[in-house]
Amino acid sequence: MTNSRALQGVRVLDLTRVLAGPFCGQILGDLGADVTKIERPGAGDDGRMYGFSALKDSEGNPTRESAFYLTANRNKKSLTCNLSKPEGQELIRKLVAEYDVLIENYKVGNLARYGLDYESLKAINPRLIYCSITGYGQTGPMAPKPGYDGLFQATGGMMAVTGIPAGQPGAGPLKAGPSLVDVFTGHNAALAILGALNQRHSTGLGQYIDVALLDCSVAMVSHIMQDYLVSGNPPPRLGNGGNGGGPADLINCSDGIIYITAGTDEHWRLLTELMERPDLFSDPRFDTNPKRGTNRNELVAIINQWSMAWKGADLLEALDKIGLPAARYNELPDVWEDVQVQHRKLKVTVPHPLAGEVTMLASPLAYMSGSPMDYTAPPTIGQHTDEILGSQLGMSEDEIAELKAKGII
Repeated sequence: MTNSRALQGVRVLDLTRVLAGPFCGQILGDLGADVTKIERPGAGDDGRMYGFSALKDSEGNPTRESAFYLTANRNKKSLTCNLSKPEGQELIRKLVAEYDVLIENYKVGNLARYGLDYESLKAINPRLIYCSITGYGQTGPMAPKPGYDGLFQATGGMMAVTGIPAGQPGAGPLKAGPSLVDVFTGHNAALAILGALNQRHSTGLGQYIDVALLDCSVAMVSHIMQDYLVSGNPPPRLGNGGNGGGPADLINCSDGIIYITAGTDEHWRLLTELMERPDLFSDPRFDTNPKRGTNRNELVAIINQWSMAWKGADLLEALDKIGLPAARYNELPDVWEDVQVQHRKLKVTVPHPLAGEVTMLASPLAYMSGSPMDYTAPPTIGQHTDEILGSQLGMSEDEIAELKAKGII
């Protein structure tokens, strides 16, 4: 068995910024592709200024490496290039001739103005796989509009089924905390690129990929949206309730909260025995999954009245003994105290040119037996410009210095 990376030898030009596009590029980098991130000279990726926190350098001073940027740009190199200038456009064309994949998330038509659209670059490299990530797609009445995650959580249906149930205080839709549409879109774009790379083995040709946050936002409502398509009835918001069998919900203990999922009739029977309430199993309000869903508020109140006599750890142990799925509720600091999270090594610390080192979320792709995971820190702006132009395009130090003087790189 060799220890090569899954995408070793694949070169990717990442012309994206913020989250969905960079996340796509990061996945390809995690799999071993050689990813070159193209950034604006001086400014860089807009995502460098997003979020609440920024990495501090080795002397404790804040840097321009925001936590938001760090989450989607590991395993890449950064090359600065001013795409609005002819010289910058020509650099991209020269690189495209040597690359396999280009990812971009500019507004529809913007790169065509620079001669960097798919049709123009396909003429240079017919094997190029060109992936455009936009809010609304390349066609249709809303195609020119910009798009961000929250818009599509609202538009695509996620907020319609997320939030506090009707009839309860504060009832109404809620946005999910993380930018889930962005992340889901990044994953889908990476999957499409992998499919195109595989097809290229037989055709010898690249292709154009049009990925939209709108499309992904509708698709990610998944089984709940499918329920609507089948029944014609919009499912209610369930708050913290599960979308399948139940009872499934947050349950209060004397010292905290846990989550239980009694997803089958057998799970429900086991729970009623633990509660010493076997009568509930045959209670006509709760004797089928649909009934337990319809009467979930009443049922969860009964369970909470019982669970408040337990400490969370004791109840989790008791539920584990009878084979009923349950988990403790974690605040963010608690996540990293979880023994399974620690065992799976879900955070990694790597060297960083400004901070000395940086701790990041690990890749969930780390456990591929034939493709060991390596990590490099997200690059600083233009960190690899000289290296890439010199080694890949054969430019001299004087040529690179002249481009810098002109503001091209």
